[in-house]
Amino acid sequence: MTVLVYQRTSSPLLSAITFAISFLPWLLGGPVLATLADRLPRHRVLITTDVGRALLVAGMAIPGTPLPVLLVLLVLLALCAPPFESARSATVADVLEGDRYAVANSLTNVGLQLAQVIGFVLAGTLVTALNPSAALLIDAATFAVSAAWLSAGLTRRPAPVDGDSPNSFLRDALQGFGFIRRSPRLLSIIAVLWIGTAFLYAPEGIAAPLVDELGQDATAIGILLGANPLGVTIGGLVLARLVAPRRREQLIPALVGLSLTPVLLAGLVATFAGPGAMPFGVVVALLFVSGLGATWLIPLNAAFVQAVPSAYRGRAFGVAVSDLYGVQGLGALGAGLAAEGMAPSGVVVLSGALGLAAVVLPLLGFVRTQGHMAGKHAAAGPSVS
Repeated sequence: MTVLVYQRTSSPLLSAITFAISFLPWLLGGPVLATLADRLPRHRVLITTDVGRALLVAGMAIPGTPLPVLLVLLVLLALCAPPFESARSATVADVLEGDRYAVANSLTNVGLQLAQVIGFVLAGTLVTALNPSAALLIDAATFAVSAAWLSAGLTRRPAPVDGDSPNSFLRDALQGFGFIRRSPRLLSIIAVLWIGTAFLYAPEGIAAPLVDELGQDATAIGILLGANPLGVTIGGLVLARLVAPRRREQLIPALVGLSLTPVLLAGLVATFAGPGAMPFGVVVALLFVSGLGATWLIPLNAAFVQAVPSAYRGRAFGVAVSDLYGVQGLGALGAGLAAEGMAPSGVVVLSGALGLAAVVLPLLGFVRTQGHMAGKHAAAGPSVS
């Protein structure tokens, strides 16, 4: 859809808005929808949301659907993600503990990143070789397969019980915010997560105009977008197999720097080298290195989830991830807005430079609070463990 909008309008901003639509619903409805993972059996949440996404994407695949209708369906599709991701993460944390959870979390993230690499490259190829409707129909089938697989293989577990009387969805969401706000440890994790990812992934919002500036076709968009996830895939495997779980957390500051510096360098290469296959290849290689550094998301996610009691994991994780996707969407919009007045390559330079500067203070707070963990009472009172 990003390709379609840019082809029709030649507007980096409208292209970025289309890209950001899949993220912004997290910011608007994610914290409330994520509470479903604590109020309902988590297997039911996982299966139902995947069925819904299969139907919505199938509707998007209907040829001739007006662009405004497609965008509405995309928003509805994005609203299915908060309860799914919260239920998935909370279920894994319920089943596995300690180092087993850390390793499983790393492998899960590797699988997700590998799926992104395949999805981006395959989608770019399908859009070029077939058409967007065919690509969307194949996408709908993947959600249907996921729902069937979960239904057949996932153990049924009751909804979490924390001893409190049932609350409204809004109150549950506010409890998630309150839990995080009263813990300096969780606040520092959230700050690194939001600020780091906002600048790290902002250039994805202008992938189409950046590829156009480098003189490449639509297939190259999938390659460009797949470079970072491929780096995360390989880096995640190395992190999971060769680095002890406790050591991973200590590497987070260095990995954050490694993820943002190549973004700055990629923008400089695109700015001064101009269009051509060689500059495009160098930019892709630098974004791959950025992905190697972006594996800091894996230990940071593990540290956050393990710091939250089971009964509040869906809510707290929903708040964290909802705002995470929200700031990614805002980052993409900011990149698109900036690209209206300057070259896309210049926007990439700006993203890397500002990101490196903005993440310093959150990283200092993260280092200071290492070893601090949030207690159950943080959800109900002002004290912090």
